[in-house]
Amino acid sequence: MTDTRTRPTDETETSGERTESDERQADEQERCPECGGQLVTDEERGERVCDDCGLVVEENAVDRGPEWRAFDASEREQKSRVGAPTTTMMHDKGLSTNIDWRDRDAYGNSLGSRQREKMQRLRKWNERFRTRDSKERNLKQALGEIDRMASALGLPDSVREMASVIYRRALDENLLPGRSIEGVATGSLYAAARQARTPRSLDELTAVSRVEKDEIARTYRYVARELGLEIEPADPKSYVPRFASDLDLSDETERRARSLLDTATEQGIHSGKSPVGLAAAAVYAAALLTNEKVTQSEVSDVANISEVTIRNRYHELLDAEEGTITP
Repeated sequence: MTDTRTRPTDETETSGERTESDERQADEQERCPECGGQLVTDEERGERVCDDCGLVVEENAVDRGPEWRAFDASEREQKSRVGAPTTTMMHDKGLSTNIDWRDRDAYGNSLGSRQREKMQRLRKWNERFRTRDSKERNLKQALGEIDRMASALGLPDSVREMASVIYRRALDENLLPGRSIEGVATGSLYAAARQARTPRSLDELTAVSRVEKDEIARTYRYVARELGLEIEPADPKSYVPRFASDLDLSDETERRARSLLDTATEQGIHSGKSPVGLAAAAVYAAALLTNEKVTQSEVSDVANISEVTIRNRYHELLDAEEGTITP
């Protein structure tokens, strides 16, 4: 007869070994693989980093919680919802229902001819109900223009959101009569880009807009004045990273260009000059100082300014760097 009285003890020991192994593994996950320091979570950046040496162990963490906060049960119930968050980049803030353009059912199967005709009619009426009055049609057209131009200029979603808010304010303040929708939309995008410190020049806006440069400048000044927008003068240094990236220049050249612009600001030679021209000239001058091969023509194409402007400005920047400003 086999004695089975030791089995619980063996299972207990095995369970204990597993528990110790799990605890040891969990402790290793909480320690830095480089220095053994304590790992902490940076909620703002979505990263898990070492508190001692700064090593990033994990990144791009997904926050699965809601973007809102609630402090009592009633507030939590009021804010709770399903679906995508609202956005000002859509004329109805994304609260309406969209019917997919693909004629397929929930299983991915193609619809029959009658069902396709039915879906087409539903799409047509859904589109009509989404824009029931002229104000909504105006807003839909303008936000579409803002999205198109922002995509062509490589502007982030934050700038698009800000431009949408500016246009909505202009529409509510009745600033559109006598002005084109495209003009006010372009002016709003230009103002938003400058507020977000990711500016684009008027020439760049004109290249992707359906209105002329003079109208963009005139509408921008009018909207900024009427809405009381606080917009600081464009900083030439804000253009440098984009120009350097487009020209495939090194970080050292970019830092040197920033240094040239800082010196120019201290010497006061930046006053009354185009920030785009100064930035382009600083990038060209910095490339010369770091022995990187770039021509005035290449810088001119990237910055969308003339080679004459680059030649005039980069001499001034180099003279300022040497402490002898030419008259």
